[in-house]
Amino acid sequence: MTDLSDLPPLWSARRAPGLRPALPLLAALALWLYAVRHTDVSRLDDYGLVTALHPSFWAGLAVLTAGFWFTVRDRRRPGGWPAAYVLGLLVMERATQAVLYPTPLYAWAWKHDGVIDHLLTAGGLQTADQIGDMAVYDQWPGFFAAQAALVRLLGVDSAAMYMAWWPLASSLLLLFPLLLIYRTFTEDRRLIWTGVWLFFVANWVGQDYFSPQSVAFALHLGVLAVVLRRYGRSGTGGGGGRRGQAVWTVVLTVLVMAMVISHQLTPAMLVVSLLALVLLRRHRDWVPVATTVVIFLAWCATAALPFLSAAMPDMIRAVGDIGGNVERGYGATPTGAGALATSWAARLLSGSVLLLAAAGVWRQPVLRYRAMPLLVITAAPLPMLVASSYGSEMIFRVLMFMLPGVAFFAAAALLPKVRTLAAAEAAAEAGARRKTEPPAHRGGGTRLRTGFGIRVWGPLLVLLAGTAAFVPSYSGKDRINYFPPQEVALVGQLFDEAPEGSLVVAANRNYPLAYASYGSIDHYWFLEDDRSHVDEIVRDPAGTLATDMAGVDRPSRAYFLFTQGQLANSEMNGQLTGAQLNGVLESVAASPRFRLVAENSAGAVYELRQPEEAEGTEGTGLVEGTEGEGGGER
Repeated sequence: MTDLSDLPPLWSARRAPGLRPALPLLAALALWLYAVRHTDVSRLDDYGLVTALHPSFWAGLAVLTAGFWFTVRDRRRPGGWPAAYVLGLLVMERATQAVLYPTPLYAWAWKHDGVIDHLLTAGGLQTADQIGDMAVYDQWPGFFAAQAALVRLLGVDSAAMYMAWWPLASSLLLLFPLLLIYRTFTEDRRLIWTGVWLFFVANWVGQDYFSPQSVAFALHLGVLAVVLRRYGRSGTGGGGGRRGQAVWTVVLTVLVMAMVISHQLTPAMLVVSLLALVLLRRHRDWVPVATTVVIFLAWCATAALPFLSAAMPDMIRAVGDIGGNVERGYGATPTGAGALATSWAARLLSGSVLLLAAAGVWRQPVLRYRAMPLLVITAAPLPMLVASSYGSEMIFRVLMFMLPGVAFFAAAALLPKVRTLAAAEAAAEAGARRKTEPPAHRGGGTRLRTGFGIRVWGPLLVLLAGTAAFVPSYSGKDRINYFPPQEVALVGQLFDEAPEGSLVVAANRNYPLAYASYGSIDHYWFLEDDRSHVDEIVRDPAGTLATDMAGVDRPSRAYFLFTQGQLANSEMNGQLTGAQLNGVLESVAASPRFRLVAENSAGAVYELRQPEEAEGTEGTGLVEGTEGEGGGER
């Protein structure tokens, strides 16, 4: 019998200590892959993706979070491992929906796809006389023009071919400027990567979808990174002379111009932040803020002037209307257990991170001085709550623009004494002194072990809770935001077949391709009317809608479109109940004034008969009444 006791083991953890952090990461990703292969999204309930996810997803998220925390705390681990865990987090957070759903999410993303398609079709920008309210997108065309060029470059039919992956791509765009900002104030890897983790976990607002805001926010962080790193350390503008100043001015100008021509709100947020830095003497160079203000005002006074001239009276009246940011009522109140749970999960997540940030500022006195510029730009967006309600969304945008700083200081609350750039040498000296001190007595050792447990397991529980809370906050409304292939096919073929000048009537705009052909097709969403008119529709659906839809002459037609996406949005946002909206559909279906021209499991299309048409005339049928591939009735 051979004695194997003296043979070296095939695998030894001591031989490959650098690979140990890979095990939780690989296990988490394996659990995630298993989860997405065994998750059924064909029937979403009011809790969205939360209840649909396979349990292995939650196990993978817990393993990933724990692996990240123990890895980032260990100074012996290579610096690339925290980055790998953050990338794993982004995949699990932002790629899950792209993998699970066969069609892109979110009606507003489909709207932006319609703007790009119109830009490609029209061949240029148009005025309000030509396309009405949609001309606002032609007055801030940067994002859409770039996407139109990308569509042509890739040779795809539309941006819908890749926009499902935009949340992941736009989150990756934020990573580099975020790291630059944090590294301006500390070299403590624990603080940097924990702040990055908390930023992505707390960024549930959803502005990472296919939108100008997603790119403009990355440009905003890029400008702040340049300004803080250029001026943050010395406070005098740094070295490099006039040539260096000119180079940085060019960089800032390019970033600001790209932002200004793409989005209305982000440049204003940037101006507020840069002004706060200058006025509070966090840096002394007026070039960044002057450059931003000049470019912003120049665009507002030229290309954006038609929109601003019409909107200015309402904007002035909105100043001071703080209540508009928390407005509740018809169409703006979460309704049902799922919608309420999602709303409270998001509130608790944001509130907890804000409280952690306050605790971090209090616990880490060195940051109150060394990271004061970051603290200033964190608080700078708050006055915007008074300036405008931004369609009741300003509170969410303010939270998003505060989040980079909030996440940094919240991370400081989860860590023991952090090291800043100025304090690095002092920390090294303190470490050397501790090595020469005699060991603690037994009682002190017990207290140290107890303190160690609290410092390790307490923050880990906080990270686990926050990371788990992100899922309902971000994906809890997927019943509203997901449109199965049948719904996309139904709406798409309607707009393909509808003659120019036709009218499409729907309950609300929550359906894919809602703005398709907006240059030639009119839209009417009756739930956005005064409540008194909505009540008239509920009392006599077919009669009232037929009156509203009359006046469309041949060859144009008037269509009533009903989809499951409209039903979900109406129910979960406190508009009409499912019974009321189904009653509208049943009334239209039973009325001789309408005829069914398309139907599948996701909805139906009815056409208003012309007065001269006989009641028995059959419709041509826009869409086959069959199931589409890849989805199911919800």
